[in-house]
Amino acid sequence: MNQSEVREALDAYEVTPSKKLGQNFLCDQNVAQWIVDQLEIRPDDTVIEVGPGTGALTEFLVPIAKRVILIEFDARLADRLTTVFAAVDHVTVYHQDAVRFDVRSLFPSGPVKLLGNLPYSSGGAILANFLSRPSLVTRAVVMLQKEFIDRIVAQPRTKAYGILSLRMQAEWDSKPLKTVPPEAFYPRPLIDSTVMVVQPTLTAWKPYDHKLFDELIRRGFAQRRKMLRKAMPEHIEWSEACKKLGIQETCRAEELSLSTWVEITRLYDNHPLKDQAQDPDELFDVVNENDEVTGQEKRATVHEKSLIHRAVHILVFNKKNEVFLQKRSLLKDTNPGLWNASASGHLDSGETYDAAAARELKEELGINDAPLKFIKKLPPTEANGREHIGLYISAHQGSVKYPCSEVECGIWFPQEVVTEWLQSRPQDFASAFKESWNAFSVHLNTI
Repeated sequence: MNQSEVREALDAYEVTPSKKLGQNFLCDQNVAQWIVDQLEIRPDDTVIEVGPGTGALTEFLVPIAKRVILIEFDARLADRLTTVFAAVDHVTVYHQDAVRFDVRSLFPSGPVKLLGNLPYSSGGAILANFLSRPSLVTRAVVMLQKEFIDRIVAQPRTKAYGILSLRMQAEWDSKPLKTVPPEAFYPRPLIDSTVMVVQPTLTAWKPYDHKLFDELIRRGFAQRRKMLRKAMPEHIEWSEACKKLGIQETCRAEELSLSTWVEITRLYDNHPLKDQAQDPDELFDVVNENDEVTGQEKRATVHEKSLIHRAVHILVFNKKNEVFLQKRSLLKDTNPGLWNASASGHLDSGETYDAAAARELKEELGINDAPLKFIKKLPPTEANGREHIGLYISAHQGSVKYPCSEVECGIWFPQEVVTEWLQSRPQDFASAFKESWNAFSVHLNTI
């Protein structure tokens, strides 16, 4: 859309651009086409466009994507988009604040690409909503004020380097592509904008606790010009930490690279399982089809020979009846990188199902003394790894703390989203989860 078309569209719906909402509408068609091209859309892609406004980017996006989701905060512009694309089946318009859009509803649809001329007033919060882990975004092309994007890609010992830099760079590779001048917009902003492409980072970090990482960098940059020694937790002597990390005791937060901050996080993580996803030598009871013990073998042998053994799965719910699901670490020897029950694990030799369920809750989620209710025992199958599985449910209202070596991330999901997701993309889940979830669903229908 050119400037006259943008103004006509705004006038037709009696929209006066709002400075408070950061409404500066792109009106350079060549720039709009170029921005959409950078997203590298394939015919089977689902694309989310945030802040489509008058549709400058949307008109180039709709003909080439399989599914388009438009999220527009302004009710009048959302109404216009709904009317314009009423006959286009693969376009869905949401009149919502993208900062509060429930990204969990997207998981049944699988990976997405993100596009947006983001409002200056809320662009950072929108990025946080869509790019915080776990994120479905495989590629994003966004336009924001140049100063903000400079902060994202900033390097140590620069004024722009800080918490935003570290948060983004830990998860994403971001590359500024083009500076767009004020005259490309209506009304004209007072500053330049930058188009940036974002993709998941290819850096293979050692496992680290992302919540602890965030806490430590916030501590460090709370007073960025002061030495770190006074900001760090006290359970490790700072001088000893500096020796192990090879850094100066007088260093400041802004002097340290991302890789050093990751190592600081690993050092200050006192979780006993932070470095070990599983022990190949732990001893399991080998059992028969009737769950009768026939001997003992090491974990590695049990899995290698597909021997029948015992396990527990626990589904934990909050007061909203949402279930916590975890994404298994890539270090796990079975089903790495797949979604699974809230907590799960094998019975140690001689251990009961009840004791194992309580132990796994504590080890994997940091939950102590939570009520556990036994649902049923699932028989061993090839799909569940030849395990007798004790299925439990529990309730928990607080936070969870999981070992980074075992769990990549976790999130609370509405039950209906899980059911839809499992039906549409079973490949996203550990092999035994479908059986456990179906057994839980049947249990709900019988009480």
